[in-house]
Amino acid sequence: MTYTSGWAMVTGASSGLGRAFATKLAADGMSLVLVARSGGLLQDLADELREAYGVEAHVIVADLADADARGPVIAELETRDIEVLINNAGFATSGDFADENPARIAEMVSLNCLALTMLSRAVVPGMIARGRGAIVNVASTAAFQPIPTMGTYAATKAFVLRLSMAMWHELRPSGVTVLALCPGATETDFWKVAGNPDGFRRRRTIDDVVTTCFDALAKGSPVAIDGVLNAVLARSAAVVPARITLAVARFIARRP
Repeated sequence: MTYTSGWAMVTGASSGLGRAFATKLAADGMSLVLVARSGGLLQDLADELREAYGVEAHVIVADLADADARGPVIAELETRDIEVLINNAGFATSGDFADENPARIAEMVSLNCLALTMLSRAVVPGMIARGRGAIVNVASTAAFQPIPTMGTYAATKAFVLRLSMAMWHELRPSGVTVLALCPGATETDFWKVAGNPDGFRRRRTIDDVVTTCFDALAKGSPVAIDGVLNAVLARSAAVVPARITLAVARFIARRP
């Protein structure tokens, strides 16, 4: 399945993977709805995509963790023929659960789980009616096992993985595909935002993840884990005793 025209929406588009997804889609000929909190960065990206690829680019500045702020984004999905939705917006925190800020936990769950779910629900009816469409939900290798010191984040990504797989199965007959993209540590600001800027320095590149994403999307795969080592570690969690996976996950999460 490939997309070379029409409209795509990318959330968390102002930097990192979101920016790269948007650039790839524009290079392929798609017009973009760009969503993030950083209006200046979004507008700069929109201008760059218009100039470089001759596509349309529409900007929506919104904090998707806020239910009221999601309104205009959902309206856009319901009224515009969106061919591709990439739910990329999300964040993590790092530290023991007992020390976490409750408001930050609520924000993370709202953004990583609820916003992704509601945006997906908003776009699906139109895709079904047209008999085509693609939804990419950015999960994580953290979805495959609990991670002490990043417990809430890993739980949100497990939610994303399971929801995406169920959606993939339900929507397959309609011509709509759903992909749970599971990157491991990647060269973005993820660890900085999580409060552990030196966490896990062996990181894949943004280009690696984008290539994995679009290769899997073209094949109609339900799940794509970026990187061979990441795939081995993620899949091994299903067969290794929990006390071992928990200890290893904690070590990896905290190591430089």
